[in-house]
This record gives sequence, C-alpha cells and structure tokens, in this order.
Amino acid sequence: MRIAKNDIPVRIEIPGATARQTMDFGDASGYGRIGGEYFSLGAGTDIAPLLQGLEGDLCQSPHWGYLLQGEVTVTYADDSQEVVNGGDLFYWPPGHTIKVGKDAEVILFSPQHEHNQVIDHMLEKMAG
Repeated sequence: MRIAKNDIPVRIEIPGATARQTMDFGDASGYGRIGGEYFSLGAGTDIAPLLQGLEGDLCQSPHWGYLLQGEVTVTYADDSQEVVNGGDLFYWPPGHTIKVGKDAEVILFSPQHEHNQVIDHMLEKMAG
C-alpha cells in the first residue's frame, strides 16, 4: 500500500504548518519492538535471489516507510505489484520482494526481530 503526499488527507492547515494523516495504515499488533532503518539502494537492485529459502521466497517482515527519492517496485505474494516513488509513504505487509528502478533512499520502520531474521538470511546468502 502506498500513498503520495498530496493524497494524504489534511487534518490541520494553518499559516506555516500543514499536518496530514492517513488512518489504518497497516497493523502492528502481534509484533514487538520496532527498528528504524535507512537503506541506500542502487538502480537494478533486486533482493529476490537473497530471499530464496524464506517462506514463499519472500520477505516475511512488514515495513512502514517513506521513499525519500527514487523508485522501487514491490511485488507481493499474489504477484501483484505497485511502484513506490520518491515522496510516497508506504506499508509493505509480510510476503513481498522489491526491485529498485531508480537509485533510492528509503526509510523503514520494521519489527526488529522479524526483519533481523530476514537480514541475517540475506547475509548468509551473500556469504555463499
């Protein structure tokens, strides 16, 4: 799920300040502590090979985030895709992979236990 800044409903607008808020943007129930993450990803980066061996060969951690710049295509377990562009807020539920279309700077908030398992798996794949 992605939403562009201008599509987020304005809740407060006064001279010099605007507050936008969208409701029901993912569900964090059942997860423990959240980690904050910053990723710099080059165009062409495809994490799918590094996810092989995980359930469904997909990342099983949910993520909430903001794409500062670039373009990322997320593919979900049902093979649906969406393109996230710089300036978009997003929620990626468990069961996804990503491919970077344009150099990207990404801020993620993820359940740290679940995402650490995915990152550890990716590191093992890279170590060969």
